[in-house]
Amino acid sequence: MSEAREIREAPGRLGVLVPGMGSVATTLMAGVRLVERGFEEPIGSLTQMGTLRLGKRPEKRVPRIKDFVPLAEPGGLVFGGWDPVPEDAYHAALSAGTLHKEHLEAVREELSAIRPMSAVFDEHYVSRIPTSNTKSYASLREAAEMVREDIRSFKRENGLERVVVVNCASTEAYAQPREAHFSLAAFEEALERSDPSISPAMVYAYAAIQEDVPYANGAPSLAVDVPALSELARERGVPVAGKDFKTGQTLMKTIVAPGLKARMLGLEGWYSTNILGNRDGEVLDDPASLKSKEVSKLSVLEHILQPDLYPELYGDYSHVVKIDYYPPRGDAKEGWDNIDIKGWLGYPMQIKINFLARDSILAAPVVLDLALFLDLAQRAGMGGVQEWLSFYFKSPMTLPELYPEHDLFVQLTKLKNTLRTIKGEQPIHHTGLDYYE
Repeated sequence: MSEAREIREAPGRLGVLVPGMGSVATTLMAGVRLVERGFEEPIGSLTQMGTLRLGKRPEKRVPRIKDFVPLAEPGGLVFGGWDPVPEDAYHAALSAGTLHKEHLEAVREELSAIRPMSAVFDEHYVSRIPTSNTKSYASLREAAEMVREDIRSFKRENGLERVVVVNCASTEAYAQPREAHFSLAAFEEALERSDPSISPAMVYAYAAIQEDVPYANGAPSLAVDVPALSELARERGVPVAGKDFKTGQTLMKTIVAPGLKARMLGLEGWYSTNILGNRDGEVLDDPASLKSKEVSKLSVLEHILQPDLYPELYGDYSHVVKIDYYPPRGDAKEGWDNIDIKGWLGYPMQIKINFLARDSILAAPVVLDLALFLDLAQRAGMGGVQEWLSFYFKSPMTLPELYPEHDLFVQLTKLKNTLRTIKGEQPIHHTGLDYYE
């Protein structure tokens, strides 16, 4: 046994605040209430349905994760958030069209009571959303203080001691770290002068960290991954994770690509195209926002396949990603993948994948798991970047000197071994040699 971490108790209820109360957030809110009432099962949630093995196989100790580590109960979650569109969660869910009417009507009262707080919004970062519920402020510093007060008010009004923030907002225009992002002093000076390099996503992340609230970035937007905010999170001992929920096509890549590499099958090309029609699709119809998503999706294969180590197999493959806004599809996005591989003696083969996915159905349990795991991390004294949560992201955050792991199975092993370790159990390495000695 290793030494267990001290994990503080989880008194009362847990607040979950989401910048962006669109289809993902409202699907989460409705789903949690439906599961609480016993109408449906929490399918897709590792925290609720997943298990992990403890010790050796003959011991047959395989508890549910939620029974092994002290997680907050989903039934005790209190939801809130910000959105530039003033619809309450019920009407936002109706507009999104993700859930069936009978599901929404069953939780209409609860959803109708969740009204979005006014949002920090900048049309230079997201240009395709009609807004009527935005904050007015003299500077971005004032905007950050408004968000901090929103968090404090939400806690007071709901009698909460603990809150987490999970960014479910639309993808912002592509940006790379600028001078204002490399130190906290520079970042705060940039807030004072409303430097345009400071995005709304960064304002929310800064406000959450300053309120000692764990934060996860579910969008590909540059946010808590800038050095100034990552360092602030480490100094304040606030758990942070990101970025970009791994749900549809990229999830499939992190499942299939490790298999190709495991069998040393070569790759000639991987062509991916997506169509989707929800608010995310409309926002991504703007080229600046689209680039943020493309960069996030393109990074996965190179890290998994390691062409520098296997130049004969992966040194010169073509990787193309396309995303098209197609309104009739709604939240039921569709991804096509054409994978050209080569096998023994270089003979060509192909793999075709047609994933008819539901974006928010895949993302909602990810948000739930992140909220519960980030709360656990804070109670276990685990501040700063939570690399063990890479399992949920397209562009996982790491320390600057480390490359990110994208292999889904490596990520899952890392996550489960982290849970084992903080509870004083030995990590599992799967050699099994001692059974045969």
